[in-house]
Amino acid sequence: MLENMLKAAKDASYELMSKRSDIKDKALAAVALKLDSSRELIKAENVKDIEYAKSAGLSQAMIDRLILDDKRIDAMITAVNEIKAQTDPVGKVVEGYRRPNGLYITKVKVPLGVVGIIFESRPNVTIDAAALCLKSGNVSVLRGGKEAINSNKCLGRLMKDALKETGLPEAAVNIIEDTDRAVVMEMLKAKDYIDIMVPRGGDSLIKFCTEHSLIPLVKHDAGICHVFIDEWADTDMAVSIAVNAKCQRVGVCNAMETLLIHQNIASKILPLLEKAYAEYNVELRGCERTQKIIKCVSATEEDWKTEYLDYILSIKVVDGLDDAVNHINKYGSQHSESIVTENYTNSERFLDMVDAAAVYVNASTRWTDGGEFGLGAEIGISTQKLHCRGPMGADDLTTTKYRIYGSGQIK
Repeated sequence: MLENMLKAAKDASYELMSKRSDIKDKALAAVALKLDSSRELIKAENVKDIEYAKSAGLSQAMIDRLILDDKRIDAMITAVNEIKAQTDPVGKVVEGYRRPNGLYITKVKVPLGVVGIIFESRPNVTIDAAALCLKSGNVSVLRGGKEAINSNKCLGRLMKDALKETGLPEAAVNIIEDTDRAVVMEMLKAKDYIDIMVPRGGDSLIKFCTEHSLIPLVKHDAGICHVFIDEWADTDMAVSIAVNAKCQRVGVCNAMETLLIHQNIASKILPLLEKAYAEYNVELRGCERTQKIIKCVSATEEDWKTEYLDYILSIKVVDGLDDAVNHINKYGSQHSESIVTENYTNSERFLDMVDAAAVYVNASTRWTDGGEFGLGAEIGISTQKLHCRGPMGADDLTTTKYRIYGSGQIK
């Protein structure tokens, strides 16, 4: 059954790559309308997933990732419309030049083909990923986790209906309904049909895909994000950013997991943070110097390597900027890192020296998001260096092709 789906997806990719922008945008408009008119159906199917998650003992943070209420349906609709409004990356001329022999060479953007996406928990990824693929002329093959299967199936059917109504192949969007892990292995081996794989999930999923894939991967890896409060930080700003980065939504990859504080400001700011985090019942795990200033659990080496996705925060007092940068580059996952400082030299050094997809000065790591970056949505946040890094939008779902115009040149 999977092979049949993938064959149809590959065939659809050849048809879709040549479709004009207005036809793809018409389909995206139809998707947005389907989402709006099918709210009650979406929420009813989503309730089944929420009930399963509760019975399976998932944490409240994980359950929050599953919820599709009117606010999140609105957000999906907004994302689809924003993606529709973007300039189509397909056909964009990267460069063009004429050689001495008269050949005119252009380098243009073209779709990748068939994009396989493996993701966990968040059903809105179904819409975001499929819409970005459609905009960039790619076919999507989506395999979500069992905890969101009812929501994913419902959203997939709505998208297929929209494609059918607008004359595009239904196989341009594919939802794998079998949640057995063996299906993931089949996808990773399907190099004749899938052009690129995008795994989004925990360490075990990423490791599994890395070890077994015969297809190039763009990994959406762990989000071990840091905020460093420099000695030159504005206190009120530092507290606001540190609380937002951790508590605004804990079960997401761009939430802060480790807070680093310059030793010269630690005794002043840690008590303020302790009070602020107490309002959210955040469990604090601190280094020895942190424990001398506030009451907290002793942090272990494992804490610096952990993506909690929960109301837990590890805190370390560092000697200075270089110590903070070294800690981030050692333990971070190259996702999102932030410095709070009024010192321009320190901010620029932090931006230059920290190895991550997104590096901030005086802002929360929670901004690392395709929608917030003006991409409409994201396939994921790539934490690797090839072929894209950071929030992955429609433009990142393209590769290039050389188109050469001659007038009879032979060699």
